[in-house]
Amino acid sequence: MILYIFSILLLIFLAPLMPSFMKMVKMYLLYKKPISIFQGYRDFSKLLSKEIIISKETSAITRIAPFLVLSPLLLTLFFLPPIVSGEYYVSFVDAFTITGLISLSTFFLMLLGLDSASSFGGLGSSREAFISALVEPAMILTLFSVSMMAKNLGIGQAGINLSLHFPSSHIASFIFAGISFFILLIAENGRIPVDNPETHLELTMVHEAMILDLSGFYLLLIESAGSIKFIIFASIFVSLFVPFGLNLPIVSAILVFIAKLFIVAIAVALLEVNIAKLRLFKVPNLLGIAIVFAFLSLITFYVLGA
Repeated sequence: MILYIFSILLLIFLAPLMPSFMKMVKMYLLYKKPISIFQGYRDFSKLLSKEIIISKETSAITRIAPFLVLSPLLLTLFFLPPIVSGEYYVSFVDAFTITGLISLSTFFLMLLGLDSASSFGGLGSSREAFISALVEPAMILTLFSVSMMAKNLGIGQAGINLSLHFPSSHIASFIFAGISFFILLIAENGRIPVDNPETHLELTMVHEAMILDLSGFYLLLIESAGSIKFIIFASIFVSLFVPFGLNLPIVSAILVFIAKLFIVAIAVALLEVNIAKLRLFKVPNLLGIAIVFAFLSLITFYVLGA
């Protein structure tokens, strides 16, 4: 149980590092002076000292929604696969529960954007709903496919089974599912080419449009939720699709897990530097690819057994 609590606290601690690290890598690749990897903590400390300003046009939803955006994601941290062998984990949580909690957080974020009574908020919420409607089915299919290969529907138990018995006989299905989930990781976290987290141009922004009217502690909650969502997706990805290191000694297993998270962050940063943001109506093509790969994973597993 101590390792279980420690792993959750570790993920919460690492969450603000990931966006800063990705931005630092991108600035290195663009030959710019990089920011500090601890910039996320500095930004959070600044937001704590900022005044909370709320428009008169908003309702009580604006005061409640930031907490409701963060809460399901914090709850999801308790259901992730273990990072160390012998660690306590929740074995009965499946793909539907994980996807449902993440979708619940997204729902309250969209509600927050609509409650801002601004055209930007409604624009961002409608775009987020448009993207989420394509992401969620693909995510359920992908996690379900991997769970079938791991011979257990529980995400935690699936991670352990994959680390003990890598599905080498189903490598094609496994690769298809990995490609699908990586696309979903990018889309659900608002990274390029689906969204650009560093822009405030109304023609392109999705996530930023919903939180333009927030400040101070409320903005801190939303930014924390975004960081935690990325660490959730990265943790699921490395636990299910890079399932090695779990049976190492405790310290080594933790270090290997952290290294895998940073490798995922580097991969996302490299992708963002080398491709441009898609037009909004081109995004379904990308997410359609994720759905196709998820279906291919299931079909290849059941029909061909590969």
